[in-house]
Amino acid sequence: MDLDKLRIKRGAPAPVVDNARRPRPWGLILGLPFLGIGLWLFGPRLLDIADQLRLPTVEVAKAVRRDPAAAGALSGAAANGYIVARTRAALSADAPGRIVELNVEEGSLVSAGDVVARLYWREHEAASRRAEADLSASHLAARRAEISQGASQAAVAEAASHVQRTRADLERVGELVESGFENQSALDSARDEARAAQSRLAVIEAEAEAAAAAHDQALAQVEAARATRDLALATLEKTYLRAPFTGVVVLKDAEVGEVVSPNSTGGSNARGSVVTMVDFASLEVQADVPETSLERVTQGASATIYLDAWPGQPYKGSVSRIWPTADRIKGTVEGRVLFDQLDERLRPDMGVRVVFNTADQPTETSPGQGLVLVPAEALTRRAGQRGVFSLEGDRVRWRRVVVARESGGRAAIEAGLEEGETVVLAPAAGLADGERVIQAQ
Repeated sequence: MDLDKLRIKRGAPAPVVDNARRPRPWGLILGLPFLGIGLWLFGPRLLDIADQLRLPTVEVAKAVRRDPAAAGALSGAAANGYIVARTRAALSADAPGRIVELNVEEGSLVSAGDVVARLYWREHEAASRRAEADLSASHLAARRAEISQGASQAAVAEAASHVQRTRADLERVGELVESGFENQSALDSARDEARAAQSRLAVIEAEAEAAAAAHDQALAQVEAARATRDLALATLEKTYLRAPFTGVVVLKDAEVGEVVSPNSTGGSNARGSVVTMVDFASLEVQADVPETSLERVTQGASATIYLDAWPGQPYKGSVSRIWPTADRIKGTVEGRVLFDQLDERLRPDMGVRVVFNTADQPTETSPGQGLVLVPAEALTRRAGQRGVFSLEGDRVRWRRVVVARESGGRAAIEAGLEEGETVVLAPAAGLADGERVIQAQ
Protein backbone atom coordinates (compact mmCIF):
# COMPACT_ATOMS: atom_id res chain seq x y z
CA MET A 1 0.00 0.00 0.00
CA ASP A 2 1.31 3.46 -0.89
CA LEU A 3 1.24 5.56 2.27
CA ASP A 4 2.72 8.68 0.78
CA LYS A 5 -0.61 9.75 -0.40
CA LEU A 6 -1.86 9.87 3.18
CA ARG A 7 1.02 11.90 4.60
CA ILE A 8 0.39 15.59 5.40
CA LYS A 9 2.78 17.83 3.66
CA ARG A 10 3.95 20.63 5.87
CA GLY A 11 4.36 24.09 4.34
CA ALA A 12 2.41 23.31 1.24
CA PRO A 13 0.36 26.20 -0.16
CA ALA A 14 -3.40 26.33 0.66
CA PRO A 15 -5.66 25.02 -2.01
CA VAL A 16 -7.25 27.62 -4.23
CA VAL A 17 -11.05 27.82 -3.86
CA ASP A 18 -13.08 28.56 -6.95
CA ASN A 19 -15.17 31.73 -6.35
CA ALA A 20 -17.70 30.54 -8.80
CA ARG A 21 -18.66 27.76 -6.43
CA ARG A 22 -18.78 29.97 -3.25
CA PRO A 23 -22.42 30.30 -1.88
CA ARG A 24 -24.02 33.80 -2.21
CA PRO A 25 -26.88 35.37 0.04
CA TRP A 26 -29.51 35.27 -2.71
CA GLY A 27 -32.41 34.92 -0.22
CA LEU A 28 -31.47 38.14 1.54
CA ILE A 29 -31.07 39.95 -1.76
CA LEU A 30 -34.41 38.75 -3.08
CA GLY A 31 -36.23 39.50 0.25
CA LEU A 32 -35.28 43.16 0.40
CA PRO A 33 -38.03 44.28 -2.10
CA PHE A 34 -40.67 42.29 -0.22
CA LEU A 35 -39.50 43.81 3.04
CA GLY A 36 -39.85 47.28 1.54
CA ILE A 37 -43.36 46.52 0.23
CA GLY A 38 -44.37 45.16 3.64
CA LEU A 39 -43.13 48.27 5.40
CA TRP A 40 -44.99 50.43 2.84
CA LEU A 41 -48.24 48.52 3.33
CA PHE A 42 -48.22 47.83 7.04
CA GLY A 43 -45.92 50.50 8.39
CA PRO A 44 -48.67 53.12 9.03
CA ARG A 45 -50.86 50.51 10.66
CA LEU A 46 -48.01 49.46 12.93
CA LEU A 47 -47.40 53.08 13.84
CA ASP A 48 -51.13 53.51 14.59
CA ILE A 49 -51.03 50.48 16.83
CA ALA A 50 -48.01 51.89 18.60
CA ASP A 51 -49.76 55.25 19.04
CA GLN A 52 -52.85 53.56 20.44
CA LEU A 53 -50.70 51.78 22.98
CA ARG A 54 -48.78 54.82 24.21
CA LEU A 55 -51.05 57.88 23.45
CA PRO A 56 -54.08 58.85 25.61
CA THR A 57 -57.55 58.35 24.13
CA VAL A 58 -60.03 61.24 24.39
CA GLU A 59 -63.76 61.73 23.78
CA VAL A 60 -64.65 64.76 21.66
CA ALA A 61 -67.66 66.86 20.68
CA LYS A 62 -68.38 69.62 18.20
CA ALA A 63 -69.04 73.21 19.21
CA VAL A 64 -72.36 74.19 17.66
CA ARG A 65 -74.07 77.51 17.09
CA ARG A 66 -76.66 78.15 19.74
CA ASP A 67 -80.20 77.59 18.47
CA PRO A 68 -83.14 79.32 20.15
CA ALA A 69 -84.44 76.16 21.81
CA ALA A 70 -81.08 75.50 23.38
CA ALA A 71 -80.90 79.10 24.52
CA GLY A 72 -84.20 78.74 26.24
CA ALA A 73 -83.06 75.56 27.93
CA LEU A 74 -80.16 77.52 29.42
CA SER A 75 -82.37 80.29 30.76
CA GLY A 76 -85.59 78.55 31.87
CA ALA A 77 -87.53 75.33 32.32
CA ALA A 78 -87.83 73.39 29.07
CA ALA A 79 -89.50 70.22 27.85
CA ASN A 80 -89.70 68.20 24.67
CA GLY A 81 -92.98 67.32 23.07
CA TYR A 82 -95.09 66.93 19.97
CA ILE A 83 -97.90 68.75 18.24
CA VAL A 84 -101.22 66.98 18.77
CA ALA A 85 -104.85 67.76 17.96
CA ARG A 86 -107.60 67.95 20.56
CA THR A 87 -110.12 67.02 17.87
CA ARG A 88 -109.04 63.88 16.04
CA ALA A 89 -111.20 61.00 14.82
CA ALA A 90 -110.71 57.69 13.07
CA LEU A 91 -113.89 57.42 10.97
CA SER A 92 -115.53 54.04 10.77
CA ALA A 93 -118.83 52.82 9.36
CA ASP A 94 -121.73 52.12 11.72
CA ALA A 95 -122.40 48.82 9.95
CA PRO A 96 -120.11 46.34 8.17
CA GLY A 97 -119.86 46.71 4.43
CA ARG A 98 -117.64 46.94 1.38
CA ILE A 99 -116.27 50.31 0.29
CA VAL A 100 -117.45 51.22 -3.21
CA GLU A 101 -116.60 54.93 -3.18
CA LEU A 102 -113.79 56.93 -1.54
CA ASN A 103 -113.86 60.68 -2.11
CA VAL A 104 -110.75 61.88 -0.25
CA GLU A 105 -106.98 61.59 -0.20
CA GLU A 106 -104.37 62.45 2.41
CA GLY A 107 -104.49 66.20 2.83
CA SER A 108 -108.09 66.61 1.62
CA LEU A 109 -110.03 69.36 3.39
CA VAL A 110 -113.59 68.31 4.22
CA SER A 111 -116.47 70.11 5.88
CA ALA A 112 -118.81 68.72 8.49
CA GLY A 113 -121.39 66.48 6.77
CA ASP A 114 -119.40 65.87 3.58
CA VAL A 115 -119.50 62.29 2.25
CA VAL A 116 -116.01 60.86 2.78
CA ALA A 117 -116.79 57.32 1.60
CA ARG A 118 -119.71 55.12 0.57
CA LEU A 119 -120.40 51.46 1.33
CA TYR A 120 -122.33 49.06 -0.89
CA TRP A 121 -125.93 50.29 -0.71
CA ARG A 122 -128.06 48.47 -3.30
CA GLU A 123 -129.87 46.09 -0.96
CA HIS A 124 -130.44 48.81 1.63
CA GLU A 125 -131.83 51.09 -1.05
CA ALA A 126 -134.23 48.34 -2.19
CA ALA A 127 -135.31 47.78 1.41
CA SER A 128 -136.02 51.47 1.81
CA ARG A 129 -138.14 51.52 -1.37
CA ARG A 130 -140.08 48.49 -0.13
CA ALA A 131 -140.64 50.19 3.21
CA GLU A 132 -141.81 53.34 1.44
CA ALA A 133 -144.29 51.31 -0.61
CA ASP A 134 -145.58 49.56 2.53
CA LEU A 135 -146.08 52.94 4.15
CA SER A 136 -148.10 54.14 1.16
CA ALA A 137 -150.23 50.99 1.28
CA SER A 138 -150.87 51.43 4.98
CA HIS A 139 -151.94 55.02 4.34
CA LEU A 140 -154.48 53.75 1.79
CA ALA A 141 -155.76 51.13 4.22
CA ALA A 142 -156.10 53.77 6.91
CA ARG A 143 -158.02 55.96 4.49
CA ARG A 144 -160.43 53.14 3.70
CA ALA A 145 -160.91 52.44 7.41
CA GLU A 146 -161.56 56.13 8.00
CA ILE A 147 -164.23 56.15 5.27
CA SER A 148 -165.80 53.01 6.68
CA GLN A 149 -165.83 54.53 10.13
CA GLY A 150 -167.52 57.64 8.77
CA ALA A 151 -170.20 55.56 7.04
CA SER A 152 -170.79 53.59 10.25
CA GLN A 153 -171.17 56.77 12.24
CA ALA A 154 -173.68 58.06 9.67
CA ALA A 155 -175.62 54.78 9.90
CA VAL A 156 -175.66 55.05 13.68
CA ALA A 157 -177.03 58.57 13.42
CA GLU A 158 -179.73 57.45 10.99
CA ALA A 159 -180.67 54.43 13.14
CA ALA A 160 -180.83 56.62 16.24
CA SER A 161 -183.14 59.03 14.40
CA HIS A 162 -185.34 56.11 13.35
CA VAL A 163 -185.51 54.96 16.97
CA GLN A 164 -186.62 58.45 17.97
CA ARG A 165 -189.36 58.39 15.32
CA THR A 166 -190.62 54.97 16.32
CA ARG A 167 -190.78 56.05 19.94
CA ALA A 168 -192.74 59.15 18.98
CA ASP A 169 -195.11 57.02 16.89
CA LEU A 170 -195.56 54.62 19.82
CA GLU A 171 -196.49 57.49 22.17
CA ARG A 172 -198.88 58.96 19.61
CA VAL A 173 -200.61 55.59 18.97
CA GLY A 174 -200.89 55.04 22.72
CA GLU A 175 -202.70 58.34 23.13
CA LEU A 176 -205.04 57.47 20.24
CA VAL A 177 -205.83 54.09 21.80
CA GLU A 178 -206.65 55.76 25.09
CA SER A 179 -208.89 58.21 23.23
CA GLY A 180 -210.62 55.35 21.39
CA PHE A 181 -209.42 56.37 18.00
CA GLU A 182 -207.10 53.37 17.52
CA ASN A 183 -207.37 49.78 18.52
CA GLN A 184 -204.93 47.65 20.46
CA SER A 185 -203.53 46.09 17.31
CA ALA A 186 -202.16 49.43 16.11
CA LEU A 187 -200.49 49.94 19.48
CA ASP A 188 -198.87 46.52 19.31
CA SER A 189 -197.58 47.24 15.81
CA ALA A 190 -196.11 50.59 16.92
CA ARG A 191 -194.48 48.91 19.92
CA ASP A 192 -192.92 46.19 17.71
CA GLU A 193 -191.63 48.83 15.30
CA ALA A 194 -189.94 50.73 18.15
CA ARG A 195 -188.29 47.57 19.46
CA ALA A 196 -187.02 46.65 15.99
CA ALA A 197 -185.58 50.15 15.52
CA GLN A 198 -183.78 49.89 18.88
CA SER A 199 -182.33 46.52 17.96
CA ARG A 200 -181.22 47.85 14.61
CA LEU A 201 -179.52 50.78 16.37
CA ALA A 202 -177.62 48.37 18.63
CA VAL A 203 -176.37 46.40 15.62
CA ILE A 204 -175.29 49.50 13.75
CA GLU A 205 -173.53 50.86 16.86
CA ALA A 206 -171.56 47.61 17.16
CA GLU A 207 -170.59 47.84 13.52
CA ALA A 208 -169.50 51.46 14.10
CA GLU A 209 -167.31 50.39 17.02
CA ALA A 210 -165.73 47.71 14.81
CA ALA A 211 -165.10 50.30 12.10
CA ALA A 212 -163.50 52.63 14.65
CA ALA A 213 -161.28 49.80 15.89
CA ALA A 214 -160.31 48.97 12.29
CA HIS A 215 -159.45 52.61 11.73
CA ASP A 216 -157.29 52.69 14.86
CA GLN A 217 -155.55 49.52 13.71
CA ALA A 218 -154.95 51.04 10.29
CA LEU A 219 -153.42 54.12 11.91
CA ALA A 220 -151.16 51.87 14.02
CA GLN A 221 -150.11 50.03 10.90
CA VAL A 222 -149.26 53.39 9.35
CA GLU A 223 -146.99 54.18 12.30
CA ALA A 224 -145.40 50.74 12.10
CA ALA A 225 -144.82 51.15 8.36
CA ARG A 226 -143.36 54.61 8.98
CA ALA A 227 -141.00 53.21 11.61
CA THR A 228 -139.96 50.46 9.21
CA ARG A 229 -139.36 53.07 6.52
CA ASP A 230 -137.31 55.21 8.92
CA LEU A 231 -135.26 52.18 9.93
CA ALA A 232 -134.59 51.34 6.29
CA LEU A 233 -133.56 54.93 5.58
CA ALA A 234 -131.32 54.96 8.67
CA THR A 235 -129.70 51.72 7.52
CA LEU A 236 -129.24 53.24 4.07
CA GLU A 237 -127.71 56.34 5.65
CA LYS A 238 -125.17 54.12 7.39
CA THR A 239 -123.69 53.39 3.99
CA TYR A 240 -122.59 57.03 3.86
CA LEU A 241 -119.47 57.86 5.85
CA ARG A 242 -119.76 61.57 6.63
CA ALA A 243 -117.25 63.93 8.19
CA PRO A 244 -118.23 64.69 11.81
CA PHE A 245 -116.40 68.04 11.80
CA THR A 246 -114.47 70.32 9.48
CA GLY A 247 -110.88 69.16 9.18
CA VAL A 248 -108.14 67.56 7.12
CA VAL A 249 -107.71 63.89 6.23
CA VAL A 250 -104.30 62.85 7.54
CA LEU A 251 -104.47 59.10 6.93
CA LYS A 252 -106.32 56.64 4.70
CA ASP A 253 -106.80 53.33 6.48
CA ALA A 254 -108.72 51.51 3.71
CA GLU A 255 -109.25 51.54 -0.04
CA VAL A 256 -112.14 50.89 -2.43
CA GLY A 257 -113.05 47.20 -2.41
CA GLU A 258 -112.05 46.54 1.20
CA VAL A 259 -114.56 45.52 3.85
CA VAL A 260 -114.88 47.65 6.98
CA SER A 261 -116.55 46.75 10.22
CA PRO A 262 -117.00 48.79 13.41
CA ASN A 263 -116.32 45.69 15.54
CA SER A 264 -113.25 44.43 13.68
CA THR A 265 -110.44 42.99 15.79
CA GLY A 266 -106.84 42.08 15.15
CA GLY A 267 -107.84 38.64 13.91
CA SER A 268 -110.42 39.93 11.43
CA ASN A 269 -109.74 40.73 7.81
CA ALA A 270 -112.11 43.71 7.94
CA ARG A 271 -110.77 47.22 8.46
CA GLY A 272 -111.76 49.05 11.60
CA SER A 273 -111.61 52.57 10.15
CA VAL A 274 -111.60 54.18 6.73
CA VAL A 275 -109.81 57.50 7.27
CA THR A 276 -108.38 59.56 10.12
CA MET A 277 -109.33 63.23 10.36
CA VAL A 278 -107.79 66.08 12.33
CA ASP A 279 -109.18 69.52 13.08
CA PHE A 280 -106.14 71.74 12.51
CA ALA A 281 -107.81 74.54 14.43
CA SER A 282 -107.39 72.43 17.59
CA LEU A 283 -103.63 71.90 17.33
CA GLU A 284 -101.69 72.19 20.58
CA VAL A 285 -98.45 70.94 22.12
CA GLN A 286 -98.22 67.86 24.28
CA ALA A 287 -95.08 68.29 26.40
CA ASP A 288 -93.47 65.96 28.94
CA VAL A 289 -92.37 68.27 31.72
CA PRO A 290 -89.59 66.86 33.95
CA GLU A 291 -90.64 66.60 37.59
CA THR A 292 -87.63 68.69 38.59
CA SER A 293 -88.98 71.61 36.53
CA LEU A 294 -92.64 71.24 37.45
CA GLU A 295 -92.57 73.96 40.13
CA ARG A 296 -91.71 76.53 37.44
CA VAL A 297 -94.58 75.48 35.14
CA THR A 298 -97.99 76.88 36.07
CA GLN A 299 -101.29 76.90 34.29
CA GLY A 300 -101.78 80.06 32.25
CA ALA A 301 -98.05 80.86 32.16
CA SER A 302 -96.57 82.00 28.86
CA ALA A 303 -94.27 79.72 26.90
CA THR A 304 -92.15 79.79 23.77
CA ILE A 305 -92.47 76.92 21.31
CA TYR A 306 -89.64 75.94 18.96
CA LEU A 307 -90.32 73.56 16.10
CA ASP A 308 -87.56 71.09 15.30
CA ALA A 309 -88.15 71.86 11.63
CA TRP A 310 -87.85 75.67 12.07
CA PRO A 311 -85.99 76.29 15.35
CA GLY A 312 -85.19 79.86 14.39
CA GLN A 313 -88.83 80.91 14.17
CA PRO A 314 -90.39 80.54 17.64
CA TYR A 315 -94.11 80.56 18.44
CA LYS A 316 -95.73 82.13 21.45
CA GLY A 317 -98.11 80.11 23.56
CA SER A 318 -99.52 79.52 27.02
CA VAL A 319 -99.95 76.54 29.34
CA SER A 320 -103.58 75.42 29.12
CA ARG A 321 -103.60 72.47 31.51
CA ILE A 322 -101.32 70.16 33.48
CA TRP A 323 -102.13 66.49 33.99
CA PRO A 324 -102.98 65.49 37.61
CA THR A 325 -100.80 62.35 37.40
CA ALA A 326 -97.14 61.69 36.63
CA ASP A 327 -95.34 59.05 34.61
CA ARG A 328 -93.27 57.13 37.15
CA ILE A 329 -91.13 55.50 34.44
CA LYS A 330 -90.12 58.69 32.63
CA GLY A 331 -90.33 60.96 35.67
CA THR A 332 -92.43 63.51 33.78
CA VAL A 333 -95.83 65.18 33.98
CA GLU A 334 -97.79 65.83 30.81
CA GLY A 335 -98.74 69.39 30.03
CA ARG A 336 -100.61 71.01 27.15
CA VAL A 337 -99.58 74.31 25.60
CA LEU A 338 -101.84 76.32 23.28
CA PHE A 339 -100.51 78.30 20.33
CA ASP A 340 -101.34 81.99 20.38
CA GLN A 341 -101.51 81.86 16.58
CA LEU A 342 -101.64 78.94 14.16
CA ASP A 343 -100.26 78.78 10.63
CA GLU A 344 -99.87 76.30 7.77
CA ARG A 345 -96.47 75.04 8.96
CA LEU A 346 -97.92 73.35 12.03
CA ARG A 347 -98.69 69.68 11.56
CA PRO A 348 -99.65 66.88 13.93
CA ASP A 349 -96.83 64.81 15.45
CA MET A 350 -94.13 67.39 14.65
CA GLY A 351 -91.38 67.50 17.27
CA VAL A 352 -91.09 70.65 19.35
CA ARG A 353 -89.25 72.01 22.35
CA VAL A 354 -91.14 74.19 24.80
CA VAL A 355 -89.44 76.77 27.00
CA PHE A 356 -91.64 77.87 29.89
CA ASN A 357 -91.22 81.54 30.69
CA THR A 358 -90.81 82.58 34.29
CA ALA A 359 -91.46 85.96 35.81
CA ASP A 360 -87.88 86.45 36.98
CA GLN A 361 -86.15 85.03 33.91
CA PRO A 362 -88.11 85.23 30.64
CA THR A 363 -87.11 82.93 27.84
CA GLU A 364 -85.05 84.38 24.99
CA THR A 365 -86.56 84.23 21.56
CA SER A 366 -83.68 85.67 19.52
CA PRO A 367 -81.29 83.29 17.78
CA GLY A 368 -78.27 84.74 19.63
CA GLN A 369 -75.72 84.43 16.84
CA GLY A 370 -72.72 85.31 19.08
CA LEU A 371 -72.77 82.17 21.27
CA VAL A 372 -71.81 78.59 20.67
CA LEU A 373 -72.70 75.58 22.81
CA VAL A 374 -70.40 72.86 24.12
CA PRO A 375 -70.96 70.15 26.72
CA ALA A 376 -70.16 71.51 30.18
CA GLU A 377 -67.78 68.60 30.80
CA ALA A 378 -65.42 70.07 28.18
CA LEU A 379 -64.62 73.03 30.46
CA THR A 380 -61.39 72.96 32.43
CA ARG A 381 -59.45 75.42 34.54
CA ARG A 382 -55.77 76.28 34.15
CA ALA A 383 -54.00 78.91 36.23
CA GLY A 384 -57.32 80.30 37.43
CA GLN A 385 -58.70 80.71 33.91
CA ARG A 386 -61.44 78.70 32.25
CA GLY A 387 -60.86 77.08 28.92
CA VAL A 388 -61.21 74.01 26.75
CA PHE A 389 -58.88 71.69 24.89
CA SER A 390 -59.54 71.89 21.17
CA LEU A 391 -58.42 69.10 18.87
CA GLU A 392 -56.27 70.16 15.91
CA GLY A 393 -55.30 67.12 13.89
CA ASP A 394 -53.91 64.67 16.46
CA ARG A 395 -52.80 67.32 18.97
CA VAL A 396 -54.74 69.20 21.62
CA ARG A 397 -54.50 72.94 22.19
CA TRP A 398 -55.68 74.63 25.35
CA ARG A 399 -57.95 77.60 24.59
CA ARG A 400 -59.11 80.22 27.06
CA VAL A 401 -62.84 80.88 26.69
CA VAL A 402 -65.45 83.23 28.12
CA VAL A 403 -68.44 81.32 29.47
CA ALA A 404 -71.75 83.15 29.32
CA ARG A 405 -73.63 80.61 31.45
CA GLU A 406 -74.08 76.93 32.18
CA SER A 407 -77.28 74.92 32.52
CA GLY A 408 -78.58 71.46 31.78
CA GLY A 409 -75.12 70.01 31.13
CA ARG A 410 -74.28 72.60 28.47
CA ALA A 411 -72.19 75.75 28.45
CA ALA A 412 -72.75 78.83 26.29
CA ILE A 413 -69.38 80.21 25.11
CA GLU A 414 -69.31 83.92 24.43
CA ALA A 415 -65.70 84.20 23.18
CA GLY A 416 -62.66 82.03 22.52
CA LEU A 417 -64.32 79.28 20.47
CA GLU A 418 -65.89 79.11 17.04
CA GLU A 419 -68.69 77.00 15.64
CA GLY A 420 -67.54 73.65 14.26
CA GLU A 421 -64.40 73.33 16.40
CA THR A 422 -63.78 70.02 18.14
CA VAL A 423 -63.35 70.05 21.93
CA VAL A 424 -62.15 67.32 24.30
CA LEU A 425 -64.69 66.01 26.80
CA ALA A 426 -63.60 65.49 30.42
CA PRO A 427 -59.88 66.07 29.75
CA ALA A 428 -57.48 64.30 32.08
CA ALA A 429 -55.69 66.39 34.71
CA GLY A 430 -52.28 65.60 33.18
CA LEU A 431 -53.23 66.48 29.61
CA ALA A 432 -50.75 69.06 28.27
CA ASP A 433 -51.04 71.71 25.62
CA GLY A 434 -49.74 70.33 22.30
CA GLU A 435 -49.85 66.70 23.40
CA ARG A 436 -50.70 64.07 20.80
CA VAL A 437 -53.88 62.09 21.49
CA ILE A 438 -56.05 59.41 19.95
CA GLN A 439 -59.69 60.27 19.22
CA ALA A 440 -62.10 57.67 20.53
CA GLN A 441 -64.20 55.99 17.88
